[in-house]
Amino acid sequence: MLSLIAFDADDTLWHNEDLYRDARDEFRALLAPYAPPPDLDDIVHETEMRNLPYYGFGVSSFTLSLIETAIAVTGGRITGAEIDRLLAIARHMISADIRLIDEVEDTLAALSADYPLLLITKGDLLHQQDKVARSGLGRYFSGVEVVSDKTAATYADILRRRGVEPARFLMVGNSLRSDVLPVAEIGGHAVYVPIEVAWVYDVVDLPDGLPGTVHQVARLGEVVPLVRRLARPGP
Repeated sequence: MLSLIAFDADDTLWHNEDLYRDARDEFRALLAPYAPPPDLDDIVHETEMRNLPYYGFGVSSFTLSLIETAIAVTGGRITGAEIDRLLAIARHMISADIRLIDEVEDTLAALSADYPLLLITKGDLLHQQDKVARSGLGRYFSGVEVVSDKTAATYADILRRRGVEPARFLMVGNSLRSDVLPVAEIGGHAVYVPIEVAWVYDVVDLPDGLPGTVHQVARLGEVVPLVRRLARPGP
């Protein structure tokens, strides 16, 4: 029997990765006059990964990594005006309209009628709080956790503070790395909802023998019948 259901935010409740794809496209176009290396996207990703321990996740970290990459691949020739353009891209990402994933309202409404719902997301605190407010979905959640990273220890701490056993917890998200693997590692239920184009960081292989249970659905609307099946008493 479940006693708490949690949802990821970005690319689970609303579209997010497309903003990063568009920003990368603009970045490539901005640097085109400098004839950047063909593996520019790989360099950006490597820079992001190197900077995660310093800046964390989110638009601010991403933008700093773009600026660092631009300085490196142009040999310091990037101009102040071009860096200002990167900052404008970041401001657009932060203020962009919230586009909800299909079936999200119906799913949250149905589940919140029977279970307390929690939102667990990582990224810039102010940006994530603003997106929750502008999405109109905050009313479905009994709490919002903006964390620096999603690890097994992070989830264990959240559940400990709420007095919930991992076996009675279900997490829904689009990231195998952040929403599925760590929850299964502590013995919870994890529901994987794939998106069309995922951030390469989020793609990991799941090992065999995890203590928890991993479920996969094709779309968010399938979470409700899945939860109802889990709630049925066993034979």
